Amino acid sequence: MVEAYPMKGGDGPNSYAKNSSYQKGVAGAAQEVVNRAIAEKLDIDNITLSNSNTFSIADLGCSVGPNTFSAVGNIIEAVQLKYQSQVRLLDSQIPEFQVFFNDHTPNDFNMLFQSLPPNRQYYAMGVPGSFYGRLFPKASVHFVHSSYAIHWLSRVPKQVLDKNSPAWNKGRIHYLNSTDAVVRAFEAQYAEDMACFLHARAQEIVCGGLMVLIIPGHIQDTHHSQSFRNMTYQLLGSCLMDLARKGVVSEEKVDSFNIPIYYMSPQELEASVERNGCFSIEGMENLRKISKLGSVTESAQLIASHGRAVMEGLFRQQFGDEILDELFDLYRKKLEENPSIFESMDATLFLAVLKRNAN
Repeated sequence: MVEAYPMKGGDGPNSYAKNSSYQKGVAGAAQEVVNRAIAEKLDIDNITLSNSNTFSIADLGCSVGPNTFSAVGNIIEAVQLKYQSQVRLLDSQIPEFQVFFNDHTPNDFNMLFQSLPPNRQYYAMGVPGSFYGRLFPKASVHFVHSSYAIHWLSRVPKQVLDKNSPAWNKGRIHYLNSTDAVVRAFEAQYAEDMACFLHARAQEIVCGGLMVLIIPGHIQDTHHSQSFRNMTYQLLGSCLMDLARKGVVSEEKVDSFNIPIYYMSPQELEASVERNGCFSIEGMENLRKISKLGSVTESAQLIASHGRAVMEGLFRQQFGDEILDELFDLYRKKLEENPSIFESMDATLFLAVLKRNAN
């Protein structure tokens, strides 16, 4: 059973639409790499278009915009340029574009559709469902894009919630600052999920089609705990424990709560692709690291508000609505009280370009 925790919908002050500027910056940093991948790796002579001369693009984990619209707009411009530069075509021979916006069923698709650019050059469709399973018919998609999405696991590993397991993650909300047994449980869940992801995409993407993945990850041979992300998760977990000591939430609920996110290394992705056997890795690049976001107060506010927009649904399901304001206000204050965190904002990001092999 896949667990679904969509980003905060709507356009209110805590919404993802209003609190995703960092993800927007990541997409901007990736744009040149994506353009180059399309120019150099997309083989338009050998990919099969539909009878209606339609080029299909899927954005997996699209959330509610506006970042998804910028990403697909850039992809379409690059594909159009590829067609125009490679062959002399009549306007009627340049394909039309169909874009599939995918996210979990509870995603705020109404907000997504209301925000669609009025002058878009594509036909838009929403596709609800988990990208760890099939979403499209066989050989029907030419380009898949996913940014800041596949680090979310399909579920929390069962072992970390089992009191009788050596991987029980009591008192912690993530694996980054936990025991080796907990780390191994998350690694195993990642490997299982990525196998499902690649198997599904291998059936859906046409031979010669491309997939671009923008992934928050970690550097191999460095311990998971040695990261900026670990420090932020530790602070967030300590906020929950403070609320438990005050009686606002039960300690038992904290002990049974984990964030289903795993930060893979490029080498782990390479191993998953090799095991799948249906894709070749055409390129892999590190994107810019997080830079300081302003003053300590500004940085703390931005990280807390972005964290709430991304994870509010996750916390609400476990603890209810009542604690959200207090929890994330406490989180912001603790970030301000620990300014050294902002001196080590070294979160790793990488982009991978995969091509569907011929059968």
